[in-house]
Amino acid sequence: MSLRPLIAICGTTGVGKSKLAIELALSLQLQTSHSTHGYNGARIINADAMQVYAGMDIITNKVPPEEQAGVEHLLMGFKKPGEQYVVGQWVRDAIQVIEETHRRNQIPIIVGGTSYWIQHLIFPNRLASLDKLDDTDKRPSAPMSETLAAAVNCLPPKFLDLYNNLPKQLPSDSVDSESASALYSLLGSLDPQMAQRWHWKDSRKVLRSLNVIKESGRLGSEVVSEQNQVNEPPRYRSLLFWLYAKPDILFPRLDARVDNMIQRGLLKEVQELIDIAKSPPEEQTYGPGSDTDSPQFDYTLGLYQSIGFKEFSQYLSMPEGQEKTKAYESAVGRMKISTRQYAKKQVSWLRNKLLPAAYSANAAMREIGKLPVVPTYLLDATDLSSWKENIHDIAERITRDFLEERDLLDPLSVSDTAASLLSLPEKDVSSPKRATKDCLPCLHGQSATTSLNRGRQRMESTRRYSISSEDAKTS
Repeated sequence: MSLRPLIAICGTTGVGKSKLAIELALSLQLQTSHSTHGYNGARIINADAMQVYAGMDIITNKVPPEEQAGVEHLLMGFKKPGEQYVVGQWVRDAIQVIEETHRRNQIPIIVGGTSYWIQHLIFPNRLASLDKLDDTDKRPSAPMSETLAAAVNCLPPKFLDLYNNLPKQLPSDSVDSESASALYSLLGSLDPQMAQRWHWKDSRKVLRSLNVIKESGRLGSEVVSEQNQVNEPPRYRSLLFWLYAKPDILFPRLDARVDNMIQRGLLKEVQELIDIAKSPPEEQTYGPGSDTDSPQFDYTLGLYQSIGFKEFSQYLSMPEGQEKTKAYESAVGRMKISTRQYAKKQVSWLRNKLLPAAYSANAAMREIGKLPVVPTYLLDATDLSSWKENIHDIAERITRDFLEERDLLDPLSVSDTAASLLSLPEKDVSSPKRATKDCLPCLHGQSATTSLNRGRQRMESTRRYSISSEDAKTS
């Protein structure tokens, strides 16, 4: 059975992903009468982890309804701000919407900056995930694997007691940093590879990883390694567009976007979210919070993770005065830095994770004499004044050829930027090799120390955090 088609548009913030998605959807509607692919339109499916939350349209950069041009947008604005919604849940929801879209004889267009989600949707069981163990707390604890047993045997008494008595509630890094740090150190002692994935302050993910280990009887890295050994084909025949802008042009554009968001009412949205969190549970419109005057937000949960909320929630809680004026300037600067840093991370994930996975899938197709199953194109959005010729016309042509299963344009021929960034050596997309069990005690001890030191360095770095010109430089 042939794979059904899907279009995915990814890239950093500020490059026009939603604009392209809407343009392609409208183009597919117009092509209905004279195309040979037989599809009669498209629906847009959100793949931005913050845009799934209701309200707060400025801070999440949602496309306003009046700019959606009548194109249906799905999986957007349907979760409460304090509600946890992770990649596995989104993938299940996205698959349902995609199947419904195909039944309508329409094309699903996935668009968003959370490339991790897009990769997990396209490539089943290839992305490091513990989602299959989400319900471990509903099952009795499983016997320990040999690897986990060796790691537990190496734990000092303090960590062993913590492992046997994991907390039921999350410790706050701001109120109880010692407990948060202890949990991170415990994870680093048991499973250094998983600990390196999380920041020590991200107690929710750290505790979840520890609960998964305890209830499943296996290290998270063991589960990840096994998943990455399964080279299942992609779920869909996927056309992937990566919109890219050069950093020296993108970063000032992102700074201007932050200024524009503030002018449009960003601070008002942050205050509304603070009020929701402070209200009693029975009166809350969106999600959980606190009934205290100064709520302790979990900045790793739901919409509270969004860039801008943490910076300005602290500012808005301050009394009026000269210090508050300085805090405002500092908050604006930190938000701009965080936005630029997030853009760097988005590019890094695309180049180092998603692109190699697509290349690997295409290489497997070539071996059996078939067309690429995940053709990937970089479109240069550096100069937005040349949008039509550099983005729209090229994407429209490639989309038409993709749906009609014609020979496709060489991705490296699209632009010099595409030729440079897409010319990557083929990489092993599996997870790092695990230590052999013969040397587990020594290696776990060494890795645990390394992981703990990294955690301490992160803690110290956070304390010394300040705005500097170095933060704005590209890596």
